[in-house]
Amino acid sequence: MDEPDTKPKPFSMIREFHLADWFTLANAFCGVGALFAVMTFLQTGDVRHIYFACGLIPAALVFDVLDGRIARWRQKSSELGRELDSLADVISFGVAPAAIAYGCGMQGLWDRVVLVFFVVCGVSRLARYNITAVKLSGGGDKVKYFEGTPIPTSLLLVIVLWIAALQGSVGEALWGGALHLGGFRLHPLVLMFALSGSLMISRIRIPKL
Repeated sequence: MDEPDTKPKPFSMIREFHLADWFTLANAFCGVGALFAVMTFLQTGDVRHIYFACGLIPAALVFDVLDGRIARWRQKSSELGRELDSLADVISFGVAPAAIAYGCGMQGLWDRVVLVFFVVCGVSRLARYNITAVKLSGGGDKVKYFEGTPIPTSLLLVIVLWIAALQGSVGEALWGGALHLGGFRLHPLVLMFALSGSLMISRIRIPKL
């Protein structure tokens, strides 16, 4: 009797990807690209890299919207796709916006605390959504509403930073200046990240269109 083939097959996981999953990966690609662009700005001081980083976030949103629509159109979704979507969203709409804010000048200790809080709220929001998606869908195929603001709403924060960069208001020229609290700096502009994070983990119900 032949023994079952237990050898790992090359690219076996990739074969499990649906079309929508590739759009999800494109979302993650944009987020990682934004991170590298911020790093390049910090190395070179060329503000064009901030423009590029900011521009990749709306591109990530386009791919994020398309992956859901394609999954529903093809009626092919999976737990793998859902996990991929959450991981990509954490990068593109959580870590990348926080990195852009850091690159724009929010580099004080209190700034970093707020930016970490923002990312942690985004991760928590996505985790809560994943475990409650079935309940929120009411037994159907589509979630009827969100609890807390969706993490892609961080695009609004990125737009603010993009406008600031266009006006040369980065670094020491960042809008609102800086406060010194307990010997460490806090840029008031970073508080918009604190508000965004708080709204993400709130119980506010937002209908899904």
